[in-house]
Amino acid sequence: MPNEELIYRITRAVYERLGAGADERTVEALVTDIYRAIEPVVGAGANGAGGGGASAQDRTGGAEGSSNRLVVSVFGVDHPGIVASVAQILAESECSIIDINQTVVQGKFAMVIIADMTRARGSVTELKERFRAEGERLGVRVYAQREDLFNAMHRI
Repeated sequence: MPNEELIYRITRAVYERLGAGADERTVEALVTDIYRAIEPVVGAGANGAGGGGASAQDRTGGAEGSSNRLVVSVFGVDHPGIVASVAQILAESECSIIDINQTVVQGKFAMVIIADMTRARGSVTELKERFRAEGERLGVRVYAQREDLFNAMHRI
């Protein structure tokens, strides 16, 4: 499994360089190309942050991911209420937040949440629509996808 901390740092650097108007697909393609170029040097299993604790594979239940988990990504200009609004939708849907990471880089907000949908009320499609509408209201982009599909689509 790729070194997620390294990928995160590369992604942050690309967004810093390209700015707020960067196209998500362009950023994803650049990060993939960069990671493929340096992977032989750093090794696919390197621990970039040097931290202990559970590995990404331990936290996600394997490289394939789970159909009961949702990956929620949020991108946009930072302002108060983004985290609260996304968390509120998850809470109202009876989804638990398993993991959350958010950062602000030069006023640009980025967040990824892994949510457990085991007790969810409603479908993934309904959640996606709620996130889309809330993202429009907040002026950010919110993407949600089942973890197993997300992992399959983003395998490097």
